Amino acid sequence: MSSQVRLKLLPSARCFFDEPVQVKVAGLRSRQVVTMRASSTDERGVVFSSSATYRADGSGEIDLKRDPSLSGSYVGVEPMGLLWSMRADALHRRFQKTNSLNPHVVKFSVHEEGEARMLAEATNERLLIGEGVRRLPVKEGNIRGVLFTPPGGGPFPAVLDLYTFGGGLSEKRASLLAHLGFVVLTVALYGHDDMPKKIKEVHLDYFEEAIEFLKQQNEVGSKGVGVISLSKSADIALSLASYLPGIEATVWINGCSANTVLPLYYKKSQILPALMFDISKLIPTESGASIVKHVMHNPLAEENKATLVPVEQAKGHFLFVASEDDLNWDSKGYVDEMVERLKRHGKDNFESVSYPGAGHYLEPPYGPYCPSSLHMVLGKPVLWGGEPRSHAAAEVHLWKKIQEFFRTHLSCDATQTKAKL
Repeated sequence: MSSQVRLKLLPSARCFFDEPVQVKVAGLRSRQVVTMRASSTDERGVVFSSSATYRADGSGEIDLKRDPSLSGSYVGVEPMGLLWSMRADALHRRFQKTNSLNPHVVKFSVHEEGEARMLAEATNERLLIGEGVRRLPVKEGNIRGVLFTPPGGGPFPAVLDLYTFGGGLSEKRASLLAHLGFVVLTVALYGHDDMPKKIKEVHLDYFEEAIEFLKQQNEVGSKGVGVISLSKSADIALSLASYLPGIEATVWINGCSANTVLPLYYKKSQILPALMFDISKLIPTESGASIVKHVMHNPLAEENKATLVPVEQAKGHFLFVASEDDLNWDSKGYVDEMVERLKRHGKDNFESVSYPGAGHYLEPPYGPYCPSSLHMVLGKPVLWGGEPRSHAAAEVHLWKKIQEFFRTHLSCDATQTKAKL
């Protein structure tokens, strides 16, 4: 390692997962060409890495905010390119960072051209949980999840996080939202703790219990709660907003406008049948992963209309988010269908945003982009769609949009924070 070459991470080598970091190199020869690398190991031991070639300026310095990558995992000026372009060293693996207590640790390094001798290195600790944020595992009644509360007494707006439908629990999005000033409960539906490994139906009562638990927290100051979802959990979020009172703001990300895969029950009665899929419409690809975008039956076909979630009944506001290159669902088509239906009913309680070039898994920004991984329902790898650069930009934009949406529609009144016994 060269003692003269310095790799700096600004403003600090420790930051939050969703914060940008400025990568700078100094002490190189004038116009020297070097290879920059980033690598990280996820919770399952899978290694993710990226590399890019840069040319130093006349002073022997490189600044990723200013200088273009000439080749490698990406090209052009991309200040956070080394992070979002990291790829797994094995096929069809998705970056797993579900426990908020463990930071996302990324090793940056500078090498002589061709990735030979290392000249400098630095470690970026990307935190998921902020100082003073309280993390409380919840096992109360039927609820299995984790509650995150910001530091201080509040009042704070409340959000229920339905991360995805893969079983188990993910804390990442919930803990980051808590750092930003929301009381967030993330819940599992199955496969976590003492819950069943598989389920045959979904019961709204479970989520109603979770919402009531959330509203009872002393620090919660919003009258109603927000719900944030992704994929299959997006249609569950629609149903919560449509059938239960007190859902003021619902973020629907890349899901369906109908109740999918499993029938939906409330108070022991089925309220929505399941929209099913036709596996013969799966499109195999050379990578070994399939395209599943067209396997779902058409919810607008007469025989399937009973599966549509009656979003026109909802009292709260919706933020519909669609990736235009989602290869898991026709997310944009489903948004267009819901918007048209709401307008037909004289409703204007929604906004929508769509992202060209983005794929299915829109998450908090600066994590590794996922082109393909195992589909939990089908049990085989699928392509998620998207182009890495466009997808990364969409995540940055959407993360700010989600915060603004919740702050707008989950107003807090200090007089509402009273002792809740």
